[in-house]
Amino acid sequence: MADQTDICVVDDAAWERAVAREAVVRRLVMNGSPDRAEFLSACRKLGLNRSRLYELIRAYKTRPVTSSLVTAPAGSRSGSRRLPDEIEVVISEAIESFFKSSQKPSIHALQKEVRRLCNHRGLRAPCWTSLRNRVAALDPAGLTAAREGAKAARNLYHPVPGAYHVKRIFEVVQIDHTLVDVIVVDRAYRQPLQRPWLTLAIDVASRMVAGFYLTLEPPSTLSVSLVIQHLVQPKLDWLEGLGIKASWPTAGLPESIHVDNAKEFRSKALRRGAEEHGISLQYRPIGAPHYGGHIERLIGTMMGAVHLLPGSTFSNIQDRGAYNSAAKSVMTLDELERWLALEITRYHAERHRSLGIPPIAAWQEAYGRRDMPLRQPYDPEGFQIDFLPSVERMVRRDGIHLFGLRYWDNILSLWAGRGDRQLRVSYDPRDLSTVFVRGPDGQRYPVRFADLRHPPITLAEHRRAQAVLRERGRSLEDEELIFAVIEEQRALVDAATGKTRKARRSAERRDRALSGVEPAAIEEKIPDHAEACDILDVPTFEVEEWS
Repeated sequence: MADQTDICVVDDAAWERAVAREAVVRRLVMNGSPDRAEFLSACRKLGLNRSRLYELIRAYKTRPVTSSLVTAPAGSRSGSRRLPDEIEVVISEAIESFFKSSQKPSIHALQKEVRRLCNHRGLRAPCWTSLRNRVAALDPAGLTAAREGAKAARNLYHPVPGAYHVKRIFEVVQIDHTLVDVIVVDRAYRQPLQRPWLTLAIDVASRMVAGFYLTLEPPSTLSVSLVIQHLVQPKLDWLEGLGIKASWPTAGLPESIHVDNAKEFRSKALRRGAEEHGISLQYRPIGAPHYGGHIERLIGTMMGAVHLLPGSTFSNIQDRGAYNSAAKSVMTLDELERWLALEITRYHAERHRSLGIPPIAAWQEAYGRRDMPLRQPYDPEGFQIDFLPSVERMVRRDGIHLFGLRYWDNILSLWAGRGDRQLRVSYDPRDLSTVFVRGPDGQRYPVRFADLRHPPITLAEHRRAQAVLRERGRSLEDEELIFAVIEEQRALVDAATGKTRKARRSAERRDRALSGVEPAAIEEKIPDHAEACDILDVPTFEVEEWS
């Protein structure tokens, strides 16, 4: 009799025989103490002797199901092995030391290795079929882990228990980045630049796109901060600025934000900013990509739509074929941003396969069930500044010194040269012309360059200028020299803009960075110091945060 038989693989004749036995055996078991005549009648009806019937009754009492009465087929028991023990040892050794390797040898290669070992030990080598059966009996997860690593094994075989149930809107927002599968052109010459980066946020409960940010820079804490700002702020004015008439109601402070373990999600500015406003920042368990499934599916949906645009690079080389993506590119980054906003509003209005209704309908239904509206930042401008990188600085008699630049405002005279207390100074890496100083009373004060003749510059420009001065053996603290080098670099970039893609890319990045922030106040953006890429394509310099 089979134990825990898979009823789907039992042949029809054996199953019908077990069904007939079950009806008879069940009556005998329920009767408790059948008399001799009833017992012998059951033996005749089933064509069994008494000892065999007793075995069936014991099996049925242990597992009162029909499959317990299925007779095991004649012959060798499943899983039994008939090779001599010494040959089994050779096979096991070859599998462990040879077959379970990153080179992924075939069974034919395994057979050669086993034959070599058997010849060395004076044994008769087994046939190919025996080796195939031994390999088939291996745990596939263990084999994948040995050949491809533990991560690959987890991705393929690790169980994903339960389901991800989120009922409240903005209970969980997932954020991730992707390189957009299309090449954009510059605004001045309409010549190809590069593939931009897209940071997306999704509300898991409604599947609404909570916010997005499009940039030429690789992922950074700046990208994360800006997409958080976009998901928190109302989108009506932003949509009107793009000339789009559509409903996009997602706005407010989420309860939690789920991200992966990339460096840009682990800055102290981001973590403290979230904590300050009661947002739980949750990190995806390492080796568990299914925890970010909603945002990854959204990214796949958006990229599928992007593949229809001119200049698309598609998902892979095979799909692209002979299509010349750079030559076909026509959209600027601003035009792509507007196209994505339109595509997202269309996505909101279409029926979602998992929800059965459009995301915007799911949002409205869930919002209607709330007892109170979503939380909003009580101080929108302060909310933005809380996500900026910051350092502590003394207020000297001539002001605050940061990155070799001097800042001054009359408000600093209250603390200039008095005591040894340092003040928290927040800065925007896209525009160093203004920093934000938090006074002892907690109030924030915008403070400009001490020399108001200096133009706004980016942190990337400043770092590049310092690198040039270092190469020339000049002082890194000479403010006039720093600005002179930056002006020299800008002139070189502008002169070469019509000639090379690198120069066009540099100019585009510089112009977009400096046009995104007003000098005296931050109206609609959340920055962070870790700008991902120098405008002149040099490595990013590390900057002290929250020292």
